Amino acid sequence: MVAVLTACGAGSGQGGEERQGKKERKAPTMDMQQAGQRSEAVLDGTLAAIRPAVKWAYGAPVESACSTGLNEPTGTTTVTRSRNILTVVSEQRRGNLLGLVQRHWEGQGFRVVSVNTDKDMPRIEAKGPDGVTVSLEVGSIGNVSLNAGLSCAENSAMTYPTGTPGRPGGPKTEEVRPREHSAFWSSEEPLRQ
Repeated sequence: MVAVLTACGAGSGQGGEERQGKKERKAPTMDMQQAGQRSEAVLDGTLAAIRPAVKWAYGAPVESACSTGLNEPTGTTTVTRSRNILTVVSEQRRGNLLGLVQRHWEGQGFRVVSVNTDKDMPRIEAKGPDGVTVSLEVGSIGNVSLNAGLSCAENSAMTYPTGTPGRPGGPKTEEVRPREHSAFWSSEEPLRQ
């Protein structure tokens, strides 16, 4: 499951501000290739920070054209990349995972912008100083996904890592369901304080 992280319209950070009744748009800070590479680097760094390590697979990338409030193209596209964690993360360990990831992001200069503490489907989202947004969320079947992206990057050609679903060299569909067991992450024993 991949969600587009931010909208491109006014008030979304990248979309612009209201000034004298006109919408002014900020110039894109990256092109689509740079946004994709930066998102991959954020995801790779996040996964490397998870200890004990988890098994994962590439998620399906999403590109969504940005437009003005009147559906006019802007020459920019929101780019989102993702990773699906294939290690089973038990309900008892979800808080540990979210806390560990949050500390890593904050250590990298990201600012937490949203936290959903839902017992079954918690989610955390943070934004970096360069505009990249990253999230970790638990899905309805206990699947965990990491998403990173940039809103309204300048249109350009893009490349993808080998193994990206739906791209040359990758599977046709993404793997979502967790199936790998971990003595730590899959444990249903509560942690001792």
